[in-house]
Amino acid sequence: MQDSGTLFIVATPIGNLGDLSPRAQQTLREVVAICAEDTRRSGQLLAHFGIATPLLALHEHNEEAIAQKIVARLQAGESLALVSDAGTPLVSDPGFRLVRAARAAGVKVSPLPGPSALVAALSVAGLPSDRFAFEGFLPAKPSARRERLQALAAEPRTLIFYESSHRIAEALADMVQTFGDDRPAVLARELTKLFETVLDGNLAQLQARVEADGDQRKGEFVVLVQGAGEDADAKVIEGRRLYAKLKDHLPPSTAAKLAADLSGAPRKALYGAD
Repeated sequence: MQDSGTLFIVATPIGNLGDLSPRAQQTLREVVAICAEDTRRSGQLLAHFGIATPLLALHEHNEEAIAQKIVARLQAGESLALVSDAGTPLVSDPGFRLVRAARAAGVKVSPLPGPSALVAALSVAGLPSDRFAFEGFLPAKPSARRERLQALAAEPRTLIFYESSHRIAEALADMVQTFGDDRPAVLARELTKLFETVLDGNLAQLQARVEADGDQRKGEFVVLVQGAGEDADAKVIEGRRLYAKLKDHLPPSTAAKLAADLSGAPRKALYGAD
């Protein structure tokens, strides 16, 4: 019986091509094929390093349909690699269904660690890094985005988000409204690229900087927000979140009293909060 091949999960540069490790280069040369989210973009990376391994498109629209075909190749003894457009695969990128199918079939799945935008941003942010929550991309629709943020308002861990240039201004505005003006935060843009910037301050300051400078609305973003305080601050934030929900169905004074009772926050800190 022929041994199964290995599915290698290979991290690729998020900007600087020098961050592709020697081991990653060797693996990408040796596998039979490379599953890539965008074959044109990955093809440019491979060409830079003189790697001629064939590419196989695997993205959110076809992953479920072709996962079993790829697993069949692995079971037949072929070794393949999986890469995303940039960074570590499966982190806000396709690949989950393929990895799950490969593991369910008893195929070895081996990671080749390397670049990750969220870890890179966290390492330079100067925010608490012992505990953090990665939330990926926020919903595109404003109402859904605000609802997601409200659910995170009392979270004590450092929060990490990815955001696009099209929505960064709106996302920061919603964070100011939900988390408060003075919540410490960091905006990391175009990490490892020519126009890399890492801005820190509170959320209101970052929002103002982005609104005033069009260049700060270009590129790819990681937004890091310090978690809520463990005690009084967290109670007030949770109380305001509850009040925002309840006031749509109850008189404001009743909503504030109930939110205060449930959260432990002072009623005067909630009544009239928007």
